[in-house]
Amino acid sequence: MSIDIYAADEQHDHEIDLERWVDLARGALVDEGVRGLAEVSLIFADEPTIADLNQQFMGREGSTDVLSFPIDGDPEPSGRVPDGGGSGPGEPPAPEIPQLVGDVVICPAVAARNAVEHEVSLDDEMALLIVHGVLHLRGWDHVIDEEAERMEARERELLARHYRASTS
Repeated sequence: MSIDIYAADEQHDHEIDLERWVDLARGALVDEGVRGLAEVSLIFADEPTIADLNQQFMGREGSTDVLSFPIDGDPEPSGRVPDGGGSGPGEPPAPEIPQLVGDVVICPAVAARNAVEHEVSLDDEMALLIVHGVLHLRGWDHVIDEEAERMEARERELLARHYRASTS
């Protein structure tokens, strides 16, 4: 199993520990059933960038804290039908194509303001946003109250399992 997470810090408002957040995202993805070769992008963006993405893809004005862009559903079986095997006798197996799970874009500047409002540390807010973004990649939503309650409960489970608040 190999989940490749391509992380990029494309903002200068807050210092980002990419390795820490990649580990959190990977743990949440595994717990959410991502198996085999998979790719995810985790991007930390500035406010103008996330505001542009929010307008372009969500039709909403202004910056936001997190956006998720799912790409592929579960990978389709490849090969011949009905056995779903390789390319034929004597042929080397085709290389496995990674599942493109999607992209999570987080704005640390907005997260910092939200952290003050929510009375939590910036790290705690960032951890929540990463898990929230991963859940959106896996099809979770919070449009109706019942979905929101289930999603929040799953966020708490994943954070309890994979996130340790910094002691600094």
